[in-house]
Amino acid sequence: MEIRQLLKAYKASQREEKIEVAWRLVREAAKYSRREPYWEFLRREFGVKPEEIKDVLRFLEEKGEIEVHRSVDGRHLWVSTLKDIRENPVRLDRWLRSTSKRQPTK
Repeated sequence: MEIRQLLKAYKASQREEKIEVAWRLVREAAKYSRREPYWEFLRREFGVKPEEIKDVLRFLEEKGEIEVHRSVDGRHLWVSTLKDIRENPVRLDRWLRSTSKRQPTK
């Protein structure tokens, strides 16, 4: 799905579905995190404003799904967070949570 369509789905969704759509959107946006300048690339190629992606990252941070990187002075490092998601799509604690729910096999 294209980033623009995912943004529309994110704005229209609610509750658990909103978290799932937000994750798909962040993963899609993270694919392009190596492009410089990143925010200009998204605006030019997809017509996406930086605040729209930042809003989705804030939403996931509020829900406890991710932790946005911060610099020493406390500023948000949005692109660094997306690069990290691109390189490490599943954090160890999330992976352990998902495997602990599985039933043991015989």
